[in-house]
Amino acid sequence: MAEGPLKIHAPARLNDGRMILAFSGWMDGGDVSTGTVQWLVNALNARKVAEIEPEDFCIYNFPGSMEISALFRPHTRIEGGVIQTFEPPTNTFFCDENSNLVLFSGKEPNLNWCQFADCIFSLASQVGVSTLYFVGSFGGLVPHTREPRLVSTVSDESIRPALEQCGVDFTDYEGPASFATYLMTRSGSCGLGMASLVAEIPSYIDGNNPKSIEAVIRKLAAILGLQVNLDDQRSMADAWERRLNKALKRKPDLAKHIRKLEEDYDNEVFDTQMGDLKAWLQQQGVRVD
Repeated sequence: MAEGPLKIHAPARLNDGRMILAFSGWMDGGDVSTGTVQWLVNALNARKVAEIEPEDFCIYNFPGSMEISALFRPHTRIEGGVIQTFEPPTNTFFCDENSNLVLFSGKEPNLNWCQFADCIFSLASQVGVSTLYFVGSFGGLVPHTREPRLVSTVSDESIRPALEQCGVDFTDYEGPASFATYLMTRSGSCGLGMASLVAEIPSYIDGNNPKSIEAVIRKLAAILGLQVNLDDQRSMADAWERRLNKALKRKPDLAKHIRKLEEDYDNEVFDTQMGDLKAWLQQQGVRVD
């Protein structure tokens, strides 16, 4: 009998463990989803314990322009006509027993959501995980000079109090669903609780957003009782903001737009238009990552 797509490489066992999930693609703007989990993997020196093979879950030959299809195809590097690397998507589980934590980073599946979810739930059961947390982001009206808003969705009302104690707000939403939302619809039947923690990040900035990543890590640490040193990430976030502010000084009218955005954000006004600002930053190649 052929093995399934979930491959266990090393045994691990937690007591009432927690799993943090990150998915590249949708809801990974600013690399907030994958960047948060990768930071934790490095900071905790978490070890690889399992992976989900990608073949059953990914569309590689997606039709369309090169820019669109590049989002789906494996990445390769060729030097002097010789293939050096060929990298399909990875879906990897890491574990840190000291933190009672499993960390997963992978590509949101294009196909077979049910089977991919089964792999996650199976690993959670085998390792002793009781609660799942998804971290992600969405583009919104928050200025880059302010802390991102963090909102949550929960699979069960019993999860809300612990999040409320850490100052987490809860979202209202109707529209296209993410794979994380699908996991939440099934987690209860698998004996698991699940919550999302999603940051609203500046929609006018492309590239890695270290300030939002730092904010999500800090909130996760408070929720899960993790002891982590964020000094280096905070320094990266401060440097990122300084570079962006310097770029904006070349365009006083757009700096004025930012001040208006700050005012609206502070007063919880949500009708600011940012199209001109984003277009100018893209023309200047401002990614600050």
